[in-house]
Formats: sequence, C-alpha cells, structure tokens
Amino acid sequence: MSTCLELYGAKTGNCLRVSIALEEASLSYKIQSMDLAGGQQRAEEHLSLNPAGKVPVLVERRADGSRFVLTQSNAILLYIAQKSCSCLLPDDPQNRGRAYERFFYFVTDVIAPNHASFALRDRSCSQAASLLNERAIVALKFADTFVRRSRYMAGDQFSIADICALTIAGSLSSSLDWLAVPNLQRWFYDVAERPSVQRGLKVFDGI
Repeated sequence: MSTCLELYGAKTGNCLRVSIALEEASLSYKIQSMDLAGGQQRAEEHLSLNPAGKVPVLVERRADGSRFVLTQSNAILLYIAQKSCSCLLPDDPQNRGRAYERFFYFVTDVIAPNHASFALRDRSCSQAASLLNERAIVALKFADTFVRRSRYMAGDQFSIADICALTIAGSLSSSLDWLAVPNLQRWFYDVAERPSVQRGLKVFDGI
C-alpha cells in the first residue's frame, strides 16, 4: 500500500533528529513547518494530531484515506529505522543490540538531563539547571570511548545512535573542551559532513 509521510516540526533537536533519519533512510516525506513562537502547536488542527501540543509529529497517510500518527521523537526514529531496510540499524542481532544500547544512552543519559536543565532554567532554578547540564556534558564526554576504536557510535555502521549523539553534541558544543575528547571530535566532524545529515539539518531553514 502506497503511503505519504509528513513531518510536522520546527528547528529543534527532537525534530532535526527525525529529519536526519528520514534523509538517511531515503524516505520521501513532506515538511509541515510549525510556528512554535506563534503557538501554532496549540491550534486545534495540530492538537487533533498530538493532544500534548508538541513536535515532532510524523503522519503516514495511506492511499485508502487512513493515517498512522506518531508523536514521540524516539518512537518516530525507531519506526523510521524499521522502514529503512537496515539503513539505520544493523541486521546482526548483537550489533543491533549495541546500536540500541548507545541510542538509549544518548536519549537517557545525555539528552534527558539536558532537556530537564533547559526547563529548570526557564523556571529560574539556576543551580539545579547547572547540575543537570554538567551531568549531560560529563555523559557526552564519556562517549569519546565509544568511538575510540570504531568509526561510529555503535561500530562500523551509522545508526540512530549517531543521529541522537550528533544533535546533542551540536547543542553542547560550546561547553565542550574538544581537545580533551579527540575521538568524539573526529566522529562529530565526520558525521556532520554526511550529505544526508546536512540535508536533514536544513529542512526547516527558510520556512
């Protein structure tokens, strides 16, 4: 059954991870840019897709008129990986397990405390925000060991682990002493040069 993918989002880390995954998987999709500052995510039309009023949202429209909607960025990444014919996850069970391990490391140990830190800064809880941000940076620096002997985060194949790592490393780049993490630095510049990554990072530009 033929389908059409639509990505509702904006230039945020969660949304860019999805656009990069779609580009890496060579899946055809349409961008529906959301004006977050203007509150478009709280409009009735968007709330019908995601009652939480958040982005990204992936909508898969089918030829029979039905649709499938996903509203959690990590679930969207895993769904894209399943559709990508091993492009974003290895076939070998052990290698795939390692990719999952590293993927969830970045999701839980780096991205989660960083997002919590951002939320606390908005509430003037500066000390707690600083502690969480420091925790995220320490966890990211530890990832230098993941690429000490391999090209990518989970081995020799680019995966969803690299997508998660790239966006959070870019967000925290100004807080990192890159000279202290040479393997991570090499990996970061290597992955950032991938044509699919560059396209995914630019999909919301100028919209």
